[in-house]
Amino acid sequence: MTKLWGGRFQKSAEQWVDKFGASISFDQTLVMEDLDGSIAHVQMLGDCNILPAEDVQKILGGLVQLKKRAAENTLEFTVANEDIHLNLEKMLIDLIGPVGGKLHTGRSRNDQVATDMHLFLKNRVAEIIELIELFQKTIVAQAEIHVETLAPGYTHLQRAQPISFAHHLMAYFWMLERDKERFNDSIKRIDISPLGAGALAGTTFPIDRKLSAEYLGFAQVYANSMDAVSDRDFIVEFLSNSSMLMAHLSRFAEEIILWSSAEFNFIELDDSFSTGSSIMPQKKNPDMAELIRGKTGRVYGNLMGLLTVIKGLPLAYNKDLQEDKEGMFDTVHTIVGSLKIFEGMVRTMNVHTEHLRDTVHKDFSNATELADYLAAKGVPFREAHEVTGKLVLLCIQRGYFLLDLPLEDLQEASNLFNSDIFDVLSPLAAVKRRNSFGGTGFEQVQLQIEEAKKCLA
Repeated sequence: MTKLWGGRFQKSAEQWVDKFGASISFDQTLVMEDLDGSIAHVQMLGDCNILPAEDVQKILGGLVQLKKRAAENTLEFTVANEDIHLNLEKMLIDLIGPVGGKLHTGRSRNDQVATDMHLFLKNRVAEIIELIELFQKTIVAQAEIHVETLAPGYTHLQRAQPISFAHHLMAYFWMLERDKERFNDSIKRIDISPLGAGALAGTTFPIDRKLSAEYLGFAQVYANSMDAVSDRDFIVEFLSNSSMLMAHLSRFAEEIILWSSAEFNFIELDDSFSTGSSIMPQKKNPDMAELIRGKTGRVYGNLMGLLTVIKGLPLAYNKDLQEDKEGMFDTVHTIVGSLKIFEGMVRTMNVHTEHLRDTVHKDFSNATELADYLAAKGVPFREAHEVTGKLVLLCIQRGYFLLDLPLEDLQEASNLFNSDIFDVLSPLAAVKRRNSFGGTGFEQVQLQIEEAKKCLA
């Protein structure tokens, strides 16, 4: 088969070489974006009197037919035509005749592929933002139920202080809010049209790049044709934002995995987000959370892969840039799936509220309350810290918790202790009292939830 670019060549590559160089196996994902870009381009060519109206209408009719077939998934792509652009151009020529070859007037595959990827990411980032918001709403709904559910808070994965379970959940809401802001901000750099930049130097035809950008819904056009065809910053930024999102999901996944274990027993995942064992009948595994934790690595890899591809490229376009797509497609697929799965896991999980409450009554996470009690009575905090540490040691030696200590033992450590100390040591009181802005006190958590609702509104 003669290549559409094969005029100056006397010899064809072997089939396996063609296959190695072809991108159609993955860039067919861009079929709709490529057709939309072509429709806008030929409309502009007609408006600028570069192509006669009759040719424009014929080409548009063919492109619309190809879009219909693409929607029906009936297009057949071939490695012989290398990529999505040449495949569709060949189909158009076969469909409407040689006039289809006029479609490529005033453009190159270099600006064409860049346009496709800008369109692709513009649409997918909007979808991702919607999915983040859906997940945030689910977190808020669970948090509203569990404002007064007590839970142990951790540092170093050791019991630290009692908290509201809703407070813990809402930490992920704010992580996701920052992720959403990053994706929203990136749209400014995605929403730029490279169409009409040509191979690298523009074109001699009197095209109107702003008009084709307007047809495609782009907010602006690239000011430099070389930058337009070689820029992949917007994909790197997308992959970076995605990596940050996956880092947050992976942290949450790790906690879901811990919480659902017998050792923690804080939650139980719904059966629809769990799997069993082929040999151990009793098992209920948090496989979906584990997969999200694992898939984080591939998203990081996609970011590092593209950064490595572009780090030493001279201007303008180089074939290396064919490696920009698979990682982008894979990342979109991964984060869309991860967000959908996670939203379902959190929405349907069963929180063991009574067990959570029991845990904070059987640890030393209220020790800070003891130290604060003394500090509020004028004892230097370091001295109060030492007194409390010795009382904790005494409890460990006797098999007690702080609430079990007799008042006389407390007063032997410091004569400032009175009977009201037992109210202070209550985990419920400990959480309620932490009413500094952003703290775990129930009033503050409720205010936080209201602020979250405003963000979502």
